[in-house]
This record gives sequence, structure tokens and C-alpha cells, in this order.
Amino acid sequence: MAWRLEEFTAYLRDERNLSDHTLRAYEREVARFTAFAEGELSCSGPDAVTPLTVRAFLAHLHTTGLAKVSAQRALAALRTYFRFLGREGAVEVNPARVVATPRAPKKLPDVATAPELEQLLEALPDTPAGRRDRALLELAYGAGLRAAELVGLDLDDVDLSRRLVRVLGKGGKERVVPFGRAAAGALRAYLPDRAVWRQAARELEGGEPVFVNQRGGRLTDRSLRRILDAAARQVAGLHHLHPHTLRHAFATHLLEAGMDLRAIQELLGHASLSTTQRYTHLDLAHLMETYRKAHPKA
Repeated sequence: MAWRLEEFTAYLRDERNLSDHTLRAYEREVARFTAFAEGELSCSGPDAVTPLTVRAFLAHLHTTGLAKVSAQRALAALRTYFRFLGREGAVEVNPARVVATPRAPKKLPDVATAPELEQLLEALPDTPAGRRDRALLELAYGAGLRAAELVGLDLDDVDLSRRLVRVLGKGGKERVVPFGRAAAGALRAYLPDRAVWRQAARELEGGEPVFVNQRGGRLTDRSLRRILDAAARQVAGLHHLHPHTLRHAFATHLLEAGMDLRAIQELLGHASLSTTQRYTHLDLAHLMETYRKAHPKA
């Protein structure tokens, strides 16, 4: 009880409204820290934790071979945890706040080209499942949605006539994103199949999910990954694609076409422009490659 882990989980879920994936990650990192602090350093509770305790934990993670980006996530979880405890009066200072963030090498996201994505979509069969998968992937690429945002959509969130989708993003922040004719056409082709599957559902859950399996239940993040992997295997050079790859492609292709970076930030639902700015590096790489191919003195 001294560590107040259950209260922290309730805070993340009910007040911070974090996604299930992020919530589980924060729970896991804080539980790993408390086990280390108690077992290795004999800390009886959060009020006994100092910045040295946190640094010792990060050093321990390093000895286990954990990647620096994972250590960054662990430190972020601890900062949130001790900020919560400070708000509750359980600690006077946040010991994780003054600990330097482990520096990880910056890695640019992989981006599929427009022709590759076109091949991916064209390879899908004209069957009920194929029509659903095409609608799913067209909307993922056409609106730049996160995996959780995509599978969390309900019918009321989609305005086909105006080609707009209302999205509940990270932290419960809502935004409205436009999508193109291709995604709208794919959705219209899929919706009759969805209606048939939905009628077969034994138990209708809350809401009316847009994307369902053949038993009528809402698709999950894992289902989306399986669908994308299966589709990617049909296209040479696309042996594996992550759902976030389509989101990266959405942002990069808009930037290459000249869209303002702040407009892209709004469409992606990024809280900070610095998160969106990594796409400027991708655009520069694209320009350099074009220069090398086109300029006679390159």
C-alpha cells in the first residue's frame, strides 16, 4: 500500500485518460522500479526514494541490455508517478525530475512511398474481408490515424458526405480530420459487409464500431497489425509494415507536397510541434536524394 500503485493506475485511467497501451507500459515500468527499490536498495516507500535511487535503477536497466529509448520511457513513467504522489502529498519532491534523460540515437521513421502504398491497397482482394481491409488501410493512410484511434472509431464519428472523421486521440483530446475520396469510396464499399457481420454478433458492445471482424466484434490493434502484415507480404519490398508507418507516410507525403508544418501538427494531433518536426528531416532526405539523382554535378 505504501507505494500507492493502484491509486496511480486509477489516476492514469480516469484523470489522464491514457490509452490502454500507455497505461500498461507505465504500470509495468513503475512496478519494475518499486521492486528494484525495495529488493536492491531496501526502500520502504516512495518517501525514501532519492535521485540516486532513480539513477541506480536506470543503471540497472542498462546492465540488462535495455535500449536507451526504453530507459527514456521508464524515466517518463517515474516522473509522472512521483508527480502524482506529490499532488497527493505522499512525497515532498519529485526525485525523477532532476535525473537526466538517457540520450538515444535519433532514428527517422520508415516511410513507404506512394507507389508502394498503392500496390499494397490494389493487392487486396474484392471479398468482404478484403473490402474491410482496404477501407481500414485507406482511412489509416488518408487521415493519418494512430492504430488505437482507427480501431476505436464508431459510425457516428465518420461523416462520409463531408469526408470528415472525429478522432479521440491521446489524453482524450478530440480532433476532426479530413479524408479523401479513395477512403470514402472504400468505406462505402465495405459498410454493407459490416452490416451483415454486425447482425451476426451475439453480444453488441457499447457503441457501433466502424471496423469489425466477421463475428461482428470490434477489431483490435493486434488485428490491425495482422491485416497489415498479410497485405504487405503481397508487395515486393514491403515485408513488414507497422500501422504507424501509414501515419508517417501521411505526414511525410503532405510535407513533401508543401503543406505547412503546423497544419500537419493539427491533423496528427501532436501536442508539441517538436514531435512533428522530425518529418522535416525526412523531407530533407527526400530533397537530397532527388538532388543527387537529378543534378549533373551532384
